[in-house]
Amino acid sequence: MQPARDENFLDYKRAEKKALEILAAMKTATPKKVDIELALLVAIFELHKGVAPGETVASIVQGHLKQLVPFYAAKPPNTG
Repeated sequence: MQPARDENFLDYKRAEKKALEILAAMKTATPKKVDIELALLVAIFELHKGVAPGETVASIVQGHLKQLVPFYAAKPPNTG
């Protein structure tokens, strides 16, 4: 049996894989990055709808961004 931490990471990786598949599909729907960005943010707010107020959801997103920025800052930009 895997430790809970390992299982949680595997759950995250499955969700991340699905999110990247959805992103690929969204790129075929519109070439506008701003449309995709806003739609993804709306999905996050919908995930928390009825459970957390908008301000809390925004704080959650900001916290996640603080964790992700250093990871992506180390990588060259993707021009595609």
